[in-house]
Amino acid sequence: MLKVLIADDDRDHLDILKYNLEKEGYQVFAVENGNDVLPLAIKITPDLFILDIMMPGKDGVEVCETLRSKSQFQNSYIIFLTARSEDFTHIACYDSGGDDLIVKPAKPKLLLSRIKAVMRRSKTDTFSNGRTLLAGGLAIDMDKLLVTKNDLEIRLARKEFELLILLASKPGKLFTREEIFNKVWGVELMIGDRTIDVHIRKLREKIGDDTITTVKGIGYKLNEIPTA
Repeated sequence: MLKVLIADDDRDHLDILKYNLEKEGYQVFAVENGNDVLPLAIKITPDLFILDIMMPGKDGVEVCETLRSKSQFQNSYIIFLTARSEDFTHIACYDSGGDDLIVKPAKPKLLLSRIKAVMRRSKTDTFSNGRTLLAGGLAIDMDKLLVTKNDLEIRLARKEFELLILLASKPGKLFTREEIFNKVWGVELMIGDRTIDVHIRKLREKIGDDTITTVKGIGYKLNEIPTA
């Protein structure tokens, strides 16, 4: 049974989401304060987090950053809830390691559709097979979601890893933004235009600015490393 942890200080909204998710067979845990997320998460290891951005204690972005810093939650999916429409808010959500974002009040049918799409992609992931992929001067451990460069280990959030795996599948190939959207996030998920840019920036910060090339207005490619 899929375990979902919802953090939202709007009790009515929380109860509606909890009721609809439990009706679909999910095991749902709920808290109303951001400070309560991590202690509960350590006990139950959720498959999915649904985090409101504005709540007492730590806000959703801070909670997400904390979760992503823990190895046991690297593979968990994180969906944000927000009543704010500013571009910088959405960027902050993805920048902290979020996988998706839904505007409040979240319609139960929309939320269920997003969750099903996210988990369907999780089941069809092909990278968790114990192989190590060598590309662009990187050693990519498919099983541990771990990247090594110059003998240094680099931990990536799940979406960062999926994006890197796509680019590394064909070093030197230009992947269009549409291809990246469809293969990493899936056509069923509606994400902001800046999502790819944010994840590329985070990847560059971790694996090096010279590893990924931007072709303006078209897409991105992983640079091939010349052999001696």
